[in-house]
Amino acid sequence: MRRDDSGQITVFVTVMASALVGVCGLVYDGGGVLAAHQEAINESFEAARSAAQALDVGALRSSGTVSVDPSAAAQAAQEYLASLGHTGTVAVNGDQVTVTVSFVHRLGILDAFGLGPVRVSGTSTVTATQGPGAGP
Repeated sequence: MRRDDSGQITVFVTVMASALVGVCGLVYDGGGVLAAHQEAINESFEAARSAAQALDVGALRSSGTVSVDPSAAAQAAQEYLASLGHTGTVAVNGDQVTVTVSFVHRLGILDAFGLGPVRVSGTSTVTATQGPGAGP
């Protein structure tokens, strides 16, 4: 008696091809998530730099103290993030500005396996300082 083996190779190839696509998805989308995370960090840093330039001019002129105007700093950071199409939170503490950016990164390959988008975020803190030779 002879067994009919037709179709067994097809099942094997299908399973192996699916596994290979899954591994490729992990590599491709994993790299994409890492790049998106770095993008969030970069954006938060640049927004914090922009915000740290919003100095409290009255305090600087009266006492020589470098401090940041909280409302102007928040506005500067939000405007920078809006130009990139993202939003974030801004916290001002004296001469320090902390910005956190968060956005959704869509997966390219793993989305086909039912894995949804990933939320990435980045936080940066910048300190406003006087340049050399500056002062009252």
